[in-house]
Amino acid sequence: MPLPPSQPRKHLHTRHVECHGFEREDGLFDIEGRMTDIKTYDIDNQDRGGQIKAGEPIHNMSIRLTMDLDFNIHGVEAVIDDSPFNICPSIASRLKMLEGKQIKPGWNRMLKELFAGSQGCTHLTELLGPIATTAFQATGTARRKREGNSSRPAAAGRLINSCHALSQSSEVVQRFWPDSYQPETGDSER
Repeated sequence: MPLPPSQPRKHLHTRHVECHGFEREDGLFDIEGRMTDIKTYDIDNQDRGGQIKAGEPIHNMSIRLTMDLDFNIHGVEAVIDDSPFNICPSIASRLKMLEGKQIKPGWNRMLKELFAGSQGCTHLTELLGPIATTAFQATGTARRKREGNSSRPAAAGRLINSCHALSQSSEVVQRFWPDSYQPETGDSER
């Protein structure tokens, strides 16, 4: 169902985030993400020849994480093709600090610690969030095959209570992980 109609308005900005997951021939996985920010009007910008024209990306950046099925990061590539300041692309190589790290609970906290303030790029750090969820989605089938069950969703432990649909009292948990299901015991809709 689409959003309900809005009040009359003027389109100003589009942020586009796109992520892709690839299985490599060597058994590793490449997870790639790209983010663009585009205005519908010209903006003044000294570092880009005086102006960034409407429709030209203010930000255009990409990241590739190479990882295994345990979410261990083996390689990182990051590029900033368009930015509002000439200095921006020089921070991209700092993401190499992720090599040897693992996507796991606490991922966002770790990113904030590694790339806080002047030690990183806000936009590249933001892009790593959807890249991590894409990694989880892209490797699901391979992880289930490794666990010997290609039809059942991933192990319950890390999923139970991670969202509304996966509440320990939901019909989804009752269907897929009956051992983890716990019916509601009281009136929680007050």
